[in-house]
Amino acid sequence: MTNDWLTQLRRGTVEYGVLALIGQFPRYGYDLVQSLGRWEPLAATEGTLYPLLRRLQKEGLIESYWQESETGPPRKYYRLTPTGQRQLNDMDRQWQDFASAVEALRLETFPETHHD
Repeated sequence: MTNDWLTQLRRGTVEYGVLALIGQFPRYGYDLVQSLGRWEPLAATEGTLYPLLRRLQKEGLIESYWQESETGPPRKYYRLTPTGQRQLNDMDRQWQDFASAVEALRLETFPETHHD
């Protein structure tokens, strides 16, 4: 049961993370996998990431383009569209409100875990 809960929690959070990373600068798929891997709970496989990228593109939140690589074949890069930037801004505001509420609840119900 705990794994199911964590899977559901990760699903929306990985989408937020992908949009946030692409919002910094255009990125290609493997770069996104590596970047998300820096935070273990957000680590995503290529098998998870590429369907997400296709969906985000279909929804008009990101767009892609090909760019030559100095170290191999051309790479497909992703960047936010204006709609994607608005979505990311909305998600960020909602995340801040959500995270603050969850943290307040956690501190109230598990006060022994609060360390100053």
